[in-house]
Amino acid sequence: MSNTHRRATRTVVGAAAGLLALLPLTACSSQNVSCSGQQCTATLSGSGAEASFFGTDLAFAGTKDGRATISVGNASYSCAQGESLSAGPLSITCTTVTDDSLEITAALG
Repeated sequence: MSNTHRRATRTVVGAAAGLLALLPLTACSSQNVSCSGQQCTATLSGSGAEASFFGTDLAFAGTKDGRATISVGNASYSCAQGESLSAGPLSITCTTVTDDSLEITAALG
């Protein structure tokens, strides 16, 4: 194998590895979302606050009696602090629920 061919192969492999390393960084697309690996965390403050995880949009609709209501696509879900639920392609945990905000952790699956 020639040196030129080896260099080209290493360049392609390096570029592919670089793209795979960036994939988790593109999993979330909202300013209020922080991702690490295949898991993202967001704090949604105020009714109507939105976030996007792994291509899925989520909106916080408010809190009543200690339960937060969120919409994922056309479906509505409710959770209390510490509860987990499946919403579309996401597995969501409502980490902290207050009167006007929700902190959630989301992962695919």
